[in-house]
Amino acid sequence: MKRLIKYISIVFIAGALLNSCETTDLDLRISPNDLASNQADPNLLLVAVQLAYGTNMQVFSNLSAELTRIDYMFGRNYFNNYPGSVLNGVWSRTYSSGGNGLGDGVGVGILTNLQNLEALNADPDLNLNFHVAVTKTLYAHQLMLLVDFVGEAAFSQAGQPAEFPAPVLDSGQEVYNAALNLLDEAESLLAANPNTIGVTDLFYNEDVSKWRKLVNTLRLKAYYTTDNAAAFNQVIAGGNFISSPEDDFFVRYGTSELQPDDRHPDYASDYTPSGANIYQSNWIMETMLENNDPRIRYYFYRQVSSTPGADGAPNEEALACSLAVPPQHFIDGGFTYCAVPNGYWGRTHGNNEGTPPDNFLRTAVGVYPAGGRFDDNGFDGVGLGLGGGGAGIEPFIMSSYVDFWRGYMATSDADKANFMRAGLQKSIATVQSFGALDGGADFSFAPTAADVTAYIDGIVNAFNAGSAEDKENIFAEQYFSTLYGGASEAWTYYRKTGFPNTLFPNWELNPGPFPLSFLYPQNEVVTNPNLSQKNDQAQPVFWNTGGCPTCY
Repeated sequence: MKRLIKYISIVFIAGALLNSCETTDLDLRISPNDLASNQADPNLLLVAVQLAYGTNMQVFSNLSAELTRIDYMFGRNYFNNYPGSVLNGVWSRTYSSGGNGLGDGVGVGILTNLQNLEALNADPDLNLNFHVAVTKTLYAHQLMLLVDFVGEAAFSQAGQPAEFPAPVLDSGQEVYNAALNLLDEAESLLAANPNTIGVTDLFYNEDVSKWRKLVNTLRLKAYYTTDNAAAFNQVIAGGNFISSPEDDFFVRYGTSELQPDDRHPDYASDYTPSGANIYQSNWIMETMLENNDPRIRYYFYRQVSSTPGADGAPNEEALACSLAVPPQHFIDGGFTYCAVPNGYWGRTHGNNEGTPPDNFLRTAVGVYPAGGRFDDNGFDGVGLGLGGGGAGIEPFIMSSYVDFWRGYMATSDADKANFMRAGLQKSIATVQSFGALDGGADFSFAPTAADVTAYIDGIVNAFNAGSAEDKENIFAEQYFSTLYGGASEAWTYYRKTGFPNTLFPNWELNPGPFPLSFLYPQNEVVTNPNLSQKNDQAQPVFWNTGGCPTCY
């Protein structure tokens, strides 16, 4: 963390990864990309790449989580909720950002820095193979996610402004192929155990072996997404992928409030003198509460013990919908319209009511992954420095996620159940380890080892005894619960399968078509004459051949 702060202070770009706001205008005093490529500090370039990547992953995760009810989505109309501007920052940080890069204020992009690093690496007196390999790996992942979210991306003409000032977009399949080629190139560079002396690696602490595992895990991501079972199984047979929590891919935050604020951004939003500012999703809280999920006290911190309209008297001032009659589409489906009991005070998908004075009532983020408080029934609110002080993580790809990918790709229900079991074991163990961040909590409320075993056994038994639809719902619900905090793959899974079909509907009966892809980034549309904006969000990406008629 000291090295992270050192480099952030030098280039004044901390706000990018450590603040989820997409419109921060940072004052860049020293930009490594303002120098000629043979003058730039390669370590600063690598730090800039990792910060850009981390910020992009925040955006991908948040958007995916909102659409799949892992997080709360404000607004009843999908098209209005997700205009062309939502991916402007992601696009610019991936390529060459101009004036709209890290935190919308730094003139660098991942591709720009990759090109600079390759130019520097042409010097025979330097060995920057590690820098280049890491950057190619992260760039490959961003390209795949751009396709997952937009449908297409620039590659063949990207980063060549003199020859291609208005690059055309390549097809989704072409970009995926290009990303896999980048992973091959990265693997070749890493194979020789490149020198890492003096390198600042914010993610894996210069551990080359873990970067090799990430390369293979991103191949798994590509093959899982495109349903390429043969290629997926070939990588699995090699055994060199993220399969253990010690190889989990994430970035860790600190506890500094100022200069820079390096706390988890959700902690910074919720643990304030004026109370919590984020609404949690009613669907995931109710799902975990009904299942008695042992992770619930780590994910969420309740500030009160009851919720108006659920297990307390309605309160129009604090929770207006607690007095409302649910619309018919909620009644017919038996869905929770407003309130989850036991103080799990959040909002349901699409709720666009104004903000009442509930900052010291609504449920806040917990100790995992945001570094907040463990819920020990204290019900005594949030505030600066409480709990873990924000020293959480931003999960990118965890070993538990990979187990669920393997479960999806399994050819038998028995194997699927076993991979789900493995994913839950890893997820719960990792989540519970975060309890140590909250030194003031009463852990007599923490689930015991016996509680955890009983929970996992119960989920697996219910899966084995269920109908085909039950199995799909149980598996998907557990996958989504595991993805809390790092949900970039949730929307992909939902579009591929249509499950779980237990998700709460939108507050609006007719919210418009469920998005199968996002609009092109509007900044690129405005400046690129070769690109015309989509008319809607109904165009599926290349791997989603059947669309998703059951998504809502």
